[in-house]
Amino acid sequence: MTTTLQRTPEPDLQRELQEHQLPTYLPKAILVGAVLAGVALTVAGPLSIAQAVIVAWLLTWALPIASRVVEGGRKAADRTVTLLVASAFGLALIPLGSILALVISRGGPQLNAEFFTYSMRNVVGEGGGIYHALVGTLLITAAATVISVPIGLFTAIYLVEYGAGNRLSRWITFLVDVMTGIPSIVAGLFAYALFVIFFGEGVRVGIGGAVALAVLMVPIVVRACEEMLKLVPNELREAAFALGVPKWRTVVKVVLPTAISGIVTGVTLAIARVIGETAPLLIIAGLTDSVNFNLFSERMTTLPVFTYFSVKFPGVPPEASIDRGWGAALVLIIIVMLLNLVARAVSYFFSPKGER
Repeated sequence: MTTTLQRTPEPDLQRELQEHQLPTYLPKAILVGAVLAGVALTVAGPLSIAQAVIVAWLLTWALPIASRVVEGGRKAADRTVTLLVASAFGLALIPLGSILALVISRGGPQLNAEFFTYSMRNVVGEGGGIYHALVGTLLITAAATVISVPIGLFTAIYLVEYGAGNRLSRWITFLVDVMTGIPSIVAGLFAYALFVIFFGEGVRVGIGGAVALAVLMVPIVVRACEEMLKLVPNELREAAFALGVPKWRTVVKVVLPTAISGIVTGVTLAIARVIGETAPLLIIAGLTDSVNFNLFSERMTTLPVFTYFSVKFPGVPPEASIDRGWGAALVLIIIVMLLNLVARAVSYFFSPKGER
């Protein structure tokens, strides 16, 4: 038996390697110094916030320059690419941060008990709230989920478990790809045309909005479920078949429980994707100032539609209506954020322990 011994570097070589490295604290020190310099230039100097940010970013390039002098070209190139990636990430956060700051500053003061418990029925000027729009959003989105999830899940099961490679599955995959890219207004027009056949021109009903959102949700659910089912190891299916378990029972008892965390996560993200849609609901669900709990009768308002009309047609005086629009937009952002957090939590707690 041969034993391979690892040679430790010679003391002189080890010391030389350590000498040609920047101190570990230097990157953080340069970053903190650049931030402090930008703040000082903004507070005490004539520079604006945007100009101070640019100056601070230029100061961070002292790190790759110092690395070039001390550590050599390869390490300097690595630090340069790291800085570029971090800069791109920070640049992407600027519009997100500005939107959040604006919506929170304008909509935050509107969040109170009256805002969540009152509708806009018989309200002119100040007062009122989003209760009717909040109810409409929850009911329409829930109905769209009930419609789209079974269709999307069964389609994904067919594509993965029964129709892999045949012509019909290829056509279904192509149509799902096409549906993924259709504009939301087309889904609204489809729902309107469908309900016009049964109820006539000018129909406005909540279930129509649910159908329009379901059209947008189905391809997302199909794709999410399909990818999760493909991740289930074939060994589990073969073991069930070897025990004489029918294929349908294998899918129900083995495949779906294994992929349930990813499926629930995909469905939750699909809900978060469509809950903010405005165009299709403008066409088929309409607008009302009253609370409507019946999806199959009369108009029904949702938060995106309420926000649109509050800002687009504020009335006189306009300030109160515009403020309510900002508040509704903030509530919608909070709902989408909570849905994403739920998706993360489900993915974490229901995934195998080794994959957390």
